[in-house]
Amino acid sequence: MTDKIYVFGHKNPDTDSVASAISLSYLQNVLGLNTEPRILSNINEETKYVLKKFKIKVPEILDDVKLQLKDVNYHRGFYINNNESVYNAFFKMKENDMSTIPVINDNGKFLGNFAMKDIAKTEIMGDNKDLITKYDHILNVIEGKEILKFDEEINGVITNIDLRSTRVHDLNVFLNNTILITGDRHAIIEDAINSKIKLLIITDNVKIKDNHLEIAKKNKVNIIYTKLEAYTTIQRIKFANYVENYNYIKDIMYVNEDVDITDLNDIINKTKHSYYPVVDNFNNCLGLLKLSDLRDYKPKKVILVDHNELSQSAYGLNEAEIIGVFDHHKLGTLGTMEPINFRNMIVGSTCTIVYEMFKENNVKIPEHIGSLLLSGIISDTLLLKSPTTTKTDIKALNELAKLTGIDAEKLAIGMFKANDATNSKTIKEIVYTDFKSFNIENKTVGVGVITTLNSKAILKQKNSYIRFLNKESEQEKYDAMIFLITDIFKNGSYILFSEKAKEIVKEAFGENIEEGDFLEDIVSRKKQVMPKIISAI
Repeated sequence: MTDKIYVFGHKNPDTDSVASAISLSYLQNVLGLNTEPRILSNINEETKYVLKKFKIKVPEILDDVKLQLKDVNYHRGFYINNNESVYNAFFKMKENDMSTIPVINDNGKFLGNFAMKDIAKTEIMGDNKDLITKYDHILNVIEGKEILKFDEEINGVITNIDLRSTRVHDLNVFLNNTILITGDRHAIIEDAINSKIKLLIITDNVKIKDNHLEIAKKNKVNIIYTKLEAYTTIQRIKFANYVENYNYIKDIMYVNEDVDITDLNDIINKTKHSYYPVVDNFNNCLGLLKLSDLRDYKPKKVILVDHNELSQSAYGLNEAEIIGVFDHHKLGTLGTMEPINFRNMIVGSTCTIVYEMFKENNVKIPEHIGSLLLSGIISDTLLLKSPTTTKTDIKALNELAKLTGIDAEKLAIGMFKANDATNSKTIKEIVYTDFKSFNIENKTVGVGVITTLNSKAILKQKNSYIRFLNKESEQEKYDAMIFLITDIFKNGSYILFSEKAKEIVKEAFGENIEEGDFLEDIVSRKKQVMPKIISAI
């Protein structure tokens, strides 16, 4: 499976941007890519109406496309269960050229870090006689052969007898938790199994006598053979212990896989560790980050629709890999490191561009995708009344209406009514319903637009809107904020603006312009408003 590519429109998603993202994602997947449509914030009422009407799932919100730890090729799956042997932990570290490994419990939760130095410290400072581990761990560590197995887990004290059998018997050294390591000492073996010790390990490939084996079975004594000599067996068997039995660091810095690389670098600069366990939001351990891993990463791949301005796009776009741009606006501030698939057409809707791409690639348009494309064209061209409308848009709308059997005018009325929720929204929500920011000659200009069938309801609160625009422009550092109330039936827009925007607005629309004035035939931010604003600045 190829890397996932996110397809999304601008920060304040409208019907055209959402419909084109979903439709283009469908097309690209048919053509062999692995894409997923996303939105950058909550959708407006019109878009909700369209998606609900045609039974299409609302895309998930994409918070940002910043480079995250999950984009780094860290050591995924590198951890060890606390019930694994120290021996296995050591070799897993050695094979991966690491000096530490995260420890997890049976549920995969992160417990701490086990390091080579923890092994060394225990070996140098501990008495190392106690052994709690699985029978099978012991087999693995001492290259043993199972002879008798009655217990899955062995809990005992390691003993090596180097005395005459008569002295051993007199000293009564064997207990039911004894783990005896011995070689060709049959009298000692007999005394041990009669004492019902926990485990007998016979070294040097020595074989137990048949009568002793029968006694061991009766007394349920675990037995293992090993070809190793006694000294080597004693040195090795301590490493069969559970990792949990060693003192390792449990209170240690770990990082979430979702952390941004910029934030991670701050953490690294403060803590100065060489390794960082990686977890998810539920404290499940995912692996280990070695500092050198940060050089190996894959940025998120994205396709942009209905915008090509950096300020209108996802946060962290400069850290992502842009695969393509499909838009119908003027060229913005966007730049790329490599050549990309860029398509910018003089049409009234991005959905028109996507429709043309379906035809060019000879891909059949499903009914739900056709309905989406039709809705996007209706929305962005105001049912072909916007000056941005082209012959290509008209043709696309008519062909899609025929394909889907939808009455475009009835659909348009339903869409516009759905978005006309002026009584149920706050002033801020209404201003930001369809809001875009532009950087022009070092000035930041914000222009919000709402298409409504009830402009009077907004104009009754004109002063409240002006106060909001003044306050918001100060807080958000806008040189100018403009809000347009577009009335479809009157074929024009009412204009409101912040105090700081007054000179720009007067230069753009005339000296006599006042708050709440009606701009006849002005219904397009892209085609009619922004060119005047740019020229004025």
